[in-house]
Order: sequence, then structure tokens, then C-alpha cells
Amino acid sequence: MPRKRKLLGQLSALQSNSSSFPPCDALDNLSATPDGNSSPKSSKYFAVEKKKPSQLEADFFNQPCISLAKAFLGQILVRRLPDGRELWGRIVETEAYLGGEDEASHSKGGKQTQRNAAMFMKPGTLYVYQIYGIYFCINVSSQGEGAAVLLRSLEPLRGLEAMRELRSTSRKAPSKLLKDWQLCNGPSRLCQALGIDKAFDQKDLTQDAAIWMMPGHDLPGEQDVVATTRIGIGNRGEWTQKPLRFYLRGNKFVSVVDKKREREMAAMGHISCS
Repeated sequence: MPRKRKLLGQLSALQSNSSSFPPCDALDNLSATPDGNSSPKSSKYFAVEKKKPSQLEADFFNQPCISLAKAFLGQILVRRLPDGRELWGRIVETEAYLGGEDEASHSKGGKQTQRNAAMFMKPGTLYVYQIYGIYFCINVSSQGEGAAVLLRSLEPLRGLEAMRELRSTSRKAPSKLLKDWQLCNGPSRLCQALGIDKAFDQKDLTQDAAIWMMPGHDLPGEQDVVATTRIGIGNRGEWTQKPLRFYLRGNKFVSVVDKKREREMAAMGHISCS
């Protein structure tokens, strides 16, 4: 009996002090959101990293090289700088490099090296190489052994002042302020303006936090795309003349316009002659 009275006394004490603890419904409210949803969305322990809005995913890149080179036109390349600023550019010019049989490709003959390894990786992998020991060019791998698409020119959309800063620091001699159309109209200028160097080689456009692609809102039709010869590949036999460069007709941000080809297309009724 004394032991029973002791236990009853302890229970009574606990009940009298219960006001110092929050009621059960108050504890529930700690995890409730303002809209009444009891899911603890605001807790850092339940935070889930979300994908970037409208980001192009793996399926988009998993297509043949020529198809991908055309599909890139009008899409948005996004580069996030270390300080958080984002640079956006609409892709307006590309070149396709088909791999093994393509005499102008870095992977011609199916040869894989340490330098071109990214060309043999899954579609959407970046292949960044250096030319003249100074400038960088950025490519994206596609379907096909050793095939990749060179990004030649962008139409700047966001972060233009940051692009000017980056272009200015990469140029040796002081010069006049660059106009908008001069920022990314060429593969090496594009890389300078976006701060892209060899460190981006083998990065995945579908996974990387510093660079990715988003779908464009005004994609071109077939009649808006000019197919012509690639630039700066030297004497590569028949491959020198193959129409594997694609650009948006009438876009002032394209690096090199082929007026002859545009007149030919107009004569065939593919485009109107301006």
C-alpha cells in the first residue's frame, strides 16, 4: 500500500505540472504550414533539391548529331557565375561533327584520346578544347560514336554587362565597349563571355549547377534555318563542303552569314529573299 500511494502521488504531481508542456495540438502546429498542410515543408531536414525550372533533360540531347545541331537553335544556354549571377544566351549558330567518318572531327577514325574523351561520353556531355593555346570552344556530345555539336554563337539575353566584363578581362589590349552583337558571335567569344574554360570539359548539361540549357519560347521552323559549310576546318576533302553548319537566318548575332546559300534557298522557295 505505501508503494501504491507513492506512485499515485508522483502521477498527481505530473498532472499538476502538465501546463508547462505544450499541448499535443500545439506540437502539431509546429510542423504545419500557413495553408494548413501538416507536411513539414519548411524544415531543412525535409528539404528536397528541386530541378532548375524547365531545364532540358537527357532525352533532348539523346538524338543524332545533325538533328541535335538543328534542335539547339533557339534554345537557351544558361551559365551561373560563382557570385550567383546568371548569363543567358539564345543559341543561334551551331556546327555538327559526326565522329569517325568526319575528316574535320577531333574523333575522326574513331580515335579516342584524353583530349576528346568527352565526345565519346553520354549525350549532353560538354567537350571543351583550346585553340591556339589561348581560346576555348564548347561542344555538346550527341548520339553517335565520337559525335558532338559545336556551339558557335549566342544572342545575349541576360547578364550582358557581366559578359562585357568577362570579354574585357580576356582581351589583352584595351578597346572600345563591345556592342551586344559582338559579345558571343563566335565560338571563342562565346566562351569568353560566359567564363567557360577547360574546367568545364566533361561536365553534364543535365546535372551541373554552373551551366545548363532551357527550352526557348520562339523556336525556329525549318524555313528559318540556313544549312551551309563549316568554318575554319581547312582542307578536309568532301567534308570541307558538307552543309553541317546551321544558323538562324536574319539573326544579327550569327558569326558568319552565307548570303549565297540564302539566295539559293530563296530561289528554291524555302525562304523569302530580303
